[in-house]
Amino acid sequence: MVRAIVGANWGDEGKGKITDMLARESDIIVRFQGGSNAGHTIINNYGKFALHLLPSGVFYDHTTSIIGNGVALNIPYLMDEIQSLVDRGVPKPRILVSDRAQILMPYHVLFDTYEEARLAGKSFGSTKSGIAPFYSDKYAKIGFQVSELFDEETLVEKVDRVCTLKNIMLEHLYHKPPIDPAELMETLHQYRDMVAPYVCDVSAYLHEALKEGKTILLEGQLGSLKDPDHGIYPMVTSSSTLAAYGAIGAGIPPYEIKDIITVVKAYSSAVGAGAFVSEIFGGEADELRRRGGDGGEFGATTGRPRRMGWFDAVATRYGCRIQGATEVALTVLDVLGYLDELPVCVGYEVDGEIIKDFPTTVKLEKAKPVYVKLPGWKCEIRGIRKYEDLPENCRNYVEFIEKEIGVPITMVSNGPGRDEIIYRNESVD
Repeated sequence: MVRAIVGANWGDEGKGKITDMLARESDIIVRFQGGSNAGHTIINNYGKFALHLLPSGVFYDHTTSIIGNGVALNIPYLMDEIQSLVDRGVPKPRILVSDRAQILMPYHVLFDTYEEARLAGKSFGSTKSGIAPFYSDKYAKIGFQVSELFDEETLVEKVDRVCTLKNIMLEHLYHKPPIDPAELMETLHQYRDMVAPYVCDVSAYLHEALKEGKTILLEGQLGSLKDPDHGIYPMVTSSSTLAAYGAIGAGIPPYEIKDIITVVKAYSSAVGAGAFVSEIFGGEADELRRRGGDGGEFGATTGRPRRMGWFDAVATRYGCRIQGATEVALTVLDVLGYLDELPVCVGYEVDGEIIKDFPTTVKLEKAKPVYVKLPGWKCEIRGIRKYEDLPENCRNYVEFIEKEIGVPITMVSNGPGRDEIIYRNESVD
């Protein structure tokens, strides 16, 4: 059986915790897209961790963690991340890396940094992790695939071609030093030696695992609204953030994905530029940011303060639809206990018209939120394990959200810890 765990919004929904939790009953966890440009924060019996490339199931000794072919593979970063877990007492995880994954190179990070600087005020709010240049090269067919590290002839020919192209841009567009082909070859040889013990034909491995009835968890990075096709383009990431891509990014048939758990935050937050209709500012935002998450709402990768907003039912309903959500995990509900009332964005006003469907970016930039306000519950809900024990106003908030998004909320997270979760059996009316 294959389940996917993906985000409904801008990312930062709490997918790491849900993956870590569900990995307990899984055999294999696959990271299927993205790179080290976003992090998943996890709190468990080993401590608090921010994972960037490793799947969030690496804390169990019965699981195999896989870096799929859709991932932007930063090899030294991966090695450092594995070592950082071991250094903190986590048993060394079983890791497999797809032989078809492509390698994020040091020059991708440089190009990302140079381009953001060149764009200045019109930049995309990149984390400068090299993701856009990496995926550009992949689709321009000048990326390095892991399998190519083991064929010297292919490597020599490609290094020559890549340096010719990159050095023209470095010299004439960015006015920066060129790439030395000999140094690049040496880097690739180092990467080969680092990754060799982990390399595997992941698609074939998963094919056998499915035949054996293993449980596979696909872990996505970021959320629906950062998808390059269906998100707030161009303020998006460079790989598909949707569950459908999980089949491609792992190398399995699409019909094997039976359950799509879409993670939804009980309020809104975002890192990076782009339209954010329910965004709040000033003291109101500072207070929510300070109370949010575990230790506040700051990016797990960048440390940047996240942009804050009220729950956006328009964006979330769309995000769940585009993911194909079969169930929803609602996170950080416990954060909202300080509020007298909770605004929920239920529509957008665009050019004087109220719309309920999430529009393309041009219209989104003009949208103003239409709010409904629900009464708060004004108490601490951490420690509660049964849904019926939640305060009535808290249950009303969950059920209002469920009705708005049209997908059953089967899990409610009321704290950052692995076991701070409430399971629900109710379904949408």
